[in-house]
Parts: sequence; C-alpha cells; structure tokens
Amino acid sequence: MVTVEDVRQFARTLPRTSEHLIRDRVKFRIGKIVYVAFSREETLMGFAFPKEEREALVAAEPEKFLMPGESDLRFNWVVVRLAAIDVTEMRELVLEAWRMCVPKKVRREQELAAGP
Repeated sequence: MVTVEDVRQFARTLPRTSEHLIRDRVKFRIGKIVYVAFSREETLMGFAFPKEEREALVAAEPEKFLMPGESDLRFNWVVVRLAAIDVTEMRELVLEAWRMCVPKKVRREQELAAGP
C-alpha cells in the first residue's frame, strides 16, 4: 500500500511544492493551490484532476477511484484508494496533479530536467 511518506518523498522533488498540515490532514500545495490531500486516516488521497474526465475515470475503475465529496465537486478533483495503487501509479497521479497546478514555465523546466 502507498503511504503518505511515499508521496512526501516524491512530492519534495517537485519544484514549488510545500507540505502543510491543515485540520489533521496532510496537503501538498503550490502557493495556495492544493494539488494532493489525504484523508485524516490516510487511506484516501485526493488529487487535482480534470472535472470533465473524472466520471469516466471513476466509472472505469470504481474499486480504485472515487468521486470527491460534495463540497469538492466544483473543483478539478478526484480521490483514489491508496491500497489500490502502487508507487509507480502514485507517482504518475501526483506528477499529473502537480502539472495541472504549477505555472507552465515551471512545468516545462521540470520536463526538460526529467529528460525523455
């Protein structure tokens, strides 16, 4: 199972990321924009994801993905069960969430540094 520590180690490598503890929940932000957040019990991870694609994602793998809570439906957000993913998939989800939220210039710099 993926843990908060796994995400923390990866997120720290992404430029402009900061970690915060808000109401007993670990969140990763770029400035004021949250791109990853954990449930209090750290079994679910919410992450930035295009609103227009999330219903298809949840429908395709309902054992893995969940729609966000009602208060988060207005945001580009979806939720994943940490027990249902491995570290490789977690990295892909976190990286794509980060890319959605970071300025384009920073995203391009990171892509160039990461290489092919």
